[in-house]
Amino acid sequence: MTTITAAMVKELRERTDAGMMDCKKALTETNGDMEEAIVYLQKKGIAKAGNKGSRVAAEGIAAIARSADLSAATLIEVNCETDFVARNEAFVAFVQEVAEHAHAHNLTDIDALKASTHNGMTVEEWTKERIAKIGENIQLRRISRFDAGSEGIVGGYIHAGNQIAVIIHVATAGKSAHEADDFAKNVAMHIAASNPAFLDVSAVDDATVEREREIQTAKALESGKTADIVAKMVEGRLSKWKREITLMDQPYVKDPDLTVEKYQKAFGGVSVKGFTRFQVGEGIEKQQTNLADEVAAQLKG
Repeated sequence: MTTITAAMVKELRERTDAGMMDCKKALTETNGDMEEAIVYLQKKGIAKAGNKGSRVAAEGIAAIARSADLSAATLIEVNCETDFVARNEAFVAFVQEVAEHAHAHNLTDIDALKASTHNGMTVEEWTKERIAKIGENIQLRRISRFDAGSEGIVGGYIHAGNQIAVIIHVATAGKSAHEADDFAKNVAMHIAASNPAFLDVSAVDDATVEREREIQTAKALESGKTADIVAKMVEGRLSKWKREITLMDQPYVKDPDLTVEKYQKAFGGVSVKGFTRFQVGEGIEKQQTNLADEVAAQLKG
């Protein structure tokens, strides 16, 4: 019986892009024969999973993992190539398990997540294994975490289809975790629907304001008004724009007569400290394909 060495496993991994444990098993099953091990992996659909990594992954889902006491939550986005796979139970289960793993290990960086170990392999190797079995490129795209400690709770909301997800840090003063969680879910649903860019006006950075000022000034100048009138128009438009992009100033979706800030005051004993909203695929340029051309290419082999 041939002894399977680390160097042999390393070589097989480099030649097939398969996971470490898969390579070790393949070499064991083939008594250390490298070429037979490659064939073994190809038959299993594992070899050359890395070749799929160059394809655009703009679909996918978001998932949330939360602590039992609601004190912390982790949000991740994982992309795949097609909506069909995004709805696949095995893919959904994989993403949720990755989220739970990231949360359990307090991970807040994608590279750290990929390098972390899960069931004897790195998460990156685990992902490649999923790529081989599912047959599509899978990308761990981004991650966010809030930890409220003993000062509040972290709520969450995932919109139908797992395409939009929000986690929200809420400080509490006099409200139970359960009560605060109800408030957090309501505001998270609002964030999912209204997509605010900032928590409040004070959080809007100067560079963003100046960029919008330039845009509004250019539009106002087209009116042909005098400089003083243009200046007033711009300030009025900036004020309206700030209210539109800041969470606390937006009309609350469940009661538009209230702003989110007024809803918070009416609820009492809670205050929003921060939020993260992921919409799957935002910022990714989707690959435009022609179905007829794809089929023709496949028929040609």
